[in-house]
Amino acid sequence: MKRSGGRPRRFDRDAALETAMRLFWRHGYEGVSFQQLTTALGVAAPSLYAAFGNKASLYREALDRYAAMRGASDLSFMDEALSLREAVRLLLEGTAQGLVDPKGEIGCMLNTGMIASHPDHADLAHELAQRRRAFRELLAAKLCQWVGPVRAQRLSRYIVAVMQGLAIQARDGYSLEELREVVSEALDAIPVSP
Repeated sequence: MKRSGGRPRRFDRDAALETAMRLFWRHGYEGVSFQQLTTALGVAAPSLYAAFGNKASLYREALDRYAAMRGASDLSFMDEALSLREAVRLLLEGTAQGLVDPKGEIGCMLNTGMIASHPDHADLAHELAQRRRAFRELLAAKLCQWVGPVRAQRLSRYIVAVMQGLAIQARDGYSLEELREVVSEALDAIPVSP
């Protein structure tokens, strides 16, 4: 890439991925055109294709970055909990905080991304559903520290449903305090001792 009348500008792939992640997080996959990506990243389409392949590949990398940033692939912080309820509290309170954190975007890229999509993007929507399923399985495995596997699966489905609801409420403008009220109510469904 070149600036007009100057030396070549180095392409910062990491910065480009961060910008793309935030665009997809804010507007969804279908809400961001390839033209918007090239404009926001300040690159020509051939450079973007060379760096990331197509838009779907860039979206997948953005999802990976988001998951790593939000700890969606590692729930080790829950290991500090002394009880099931405390572990769930850590997860849900952290979720509520992250959904409205001013350093990020509002909502959750994994939980609200591609809930509905054009049939042309069915494969990508299915992949995102698989990512959500993988998180639910990871959570169930983590919950087995406190309950048996069958109960862990049921609790995992419940907790993920609460997290998805929180993500939608955050997008609808709920405050952190309002999200915490939901967390408090949800925790009432978690037994003090299994």
